[in-house]
Amino acid sequence: MKNVTKLTAFILVFITVNSKSQSVVKANISNAKYAINLKPRYGRIFEDTVFKTKAIFNAMQRVADWQINTWNSKGFKASKVDWTNGACYTGLFAFGSLKGNQKYLKVLLDIGNDVKWNTGHLRFYADDYCVGQTYAQLYGRYRRKEMITPFTIQADSIVASPHDEPLHWRNNIQLREWAWCDALFMAPPSLAYLSTATDDQKYLNTAIKLWWKTTDFLYDPAEKLYFRDETFFNKKEKNGEKVFWSRGNGWVVAGLVRVLENTPKNHPDRARLEKLFKNMIGRIAKLQQQDGSWHASLLDPDSYPIKEMSGTGFFCYATAWGLNHGLLDEKTYLPVVKRSWLALNSAVKNGMLGYVQPIGASPDQVNANSTAVYGVGAFLLSGVQLYNFMERHPNY
Repeated sequence: MKNVTKLTAFILVFITVNSKSQSVVKANISNAKYAINLKPRYGRIFEDTVFKTKAIFNAMQRVADWQINTWNSKGFKASKVDWTNGACYTGLFAFGSLKGNQKYLKVLLDIGNDVKWNTGHLRFYADDYCVGQTYAQLYGRYRRKEMITPFTIQADSIVASPHDEPLHWRNNIQLREWAWCDALFMAPPSLAYLSTATDDQKYLNTAIKLWWKTTDFLYDPAEKLYFRDETFFNKKEKNGEKVFWSRGNGWVVAGLVRVLENTPKNHPDRARLEKLFKNMIGRIAKLQQQDGSWHASLLDPDSYPIKEMSGTGFFCYATAWGLNHGLLDEKTYLPVVKRSWLALNSAVKNGMLGYVQPIGASPDQVNANSTAVYGVGAFLLSGVQLYNFMERHPNY
């Protein structure tokens, strides 16, 4: 087979964990022209290159280009400063930061210029300043003061706020405090990246202080997972387990690694953040499904028995980040990353990432046509981390 244009079949994928051991995983790969480059070998056994840097890059390019082309042809579904797009921008920035990929950064520059580098109009609502993290990252690259001036003024008001309200889910508390787990991706990284951009630790210190406030309220230390918000404390799944939402916990671990990325090694909270990260990833890895994905409900995967790509993408990203930063051991966690990357690729058709749960607050239905910009962000974040790992370990 010299010109494979499409393949939907069960393929034996040999994942090399190290030079002495291999694990074999079955994966259903669709649209293999873009996901993998197959080479006939031993009859029905194929040598895969899905984990080669070129293949990882090509997979990300297809998804990124589809999203940008969709924006160009159909426009943005939400405001350009909306949290949904803000989550996507994080992945586009990561992909655009790879060598020779500046055209993706130009997309972000055009968006920033178009909105005059403003965030959303609700000043203390975490969702409305998710875009701040990308502004800060772009500033770190281009050093144009206007990129962070509006957000810096906003961040100063966030730092000055007392943040002394309890996190009970009433009286629109989410407009003033980080009272739901999604907020831990939207807000703390934005403040943390601003600290790095400005070399002012007050933003990071506020991010960490408020991280622990939310964690003390929503984190279940027995399950090592976060409730979405207070209303889920006593809810149960059909199987009697507690309700822990895949994407919700994906927001948390993705936000956590982005805070860690900006936290100095000698910061007094660094060790505690690392411990939380390792505990959560250890738990999440055990909940991975056979096909490499995570379902919408973490403790009752049969309630919605189908792969879900936003949670899967953020889990893949955080785990791969942990490998790249020496916080996780390769023998245990590289197979987790590889299986999840296969699952992510299996959800891509003609560049569109499907099986992304729509906007919500709890586990719900998903199908092949479900797509959303934040899923694209998660895909690109995870792909870049895997790309960086494989670039340093080409024989794994």
